[in-house]
Amino acid sequence: MKPDGVLRNLTGEILRRFEQRGLRIKGVKMMRMSKELAEKHYSEHKGKPFYVSLVDYITSGPIVAVALEGNNAVRAVRVMMGATNPIDAAAGTIRGDFALTMENNVIHGSDGVDSAQREVTIFFEPQELL
Repeated sequence: MKPDGVLRNLTGEILRRFEQRGLRIKGVKMMRMSKELAEKHYSEHKGKPFYVSLVDYITSGPIVAVALEGNNAVRAVRVMMGATNPIDAAAGTIRGDFALTMENNVIHGSDGVDSAQREVTIFFEPQELL
């Protein structure tokens, strides 16, 4: 969950939705991302016009990192999150229900299995995953 989702106390609701869908939580932690960690996390966007503001935003407050597993977990989470632009996100999705702007769209999710595996290693040590 991104800073706006955490600050709006949506963490429990979002975790509940994942669990109800049948996904298992392997790891969860609240943290404040350092600039270095944010730059590593968003490295594929380096050089794009929105990169600096993205790093500034994600480091502006606490986040909740979550590692989920289950059948088709990455695809399921992407569908549950809804469109990146919340205005285009369907009602019933996380962004459709809780967000209004691209800048504050509540949640990040990996866009594929490879990126999910990379991102989990950014946020979690092996012993932190159950």
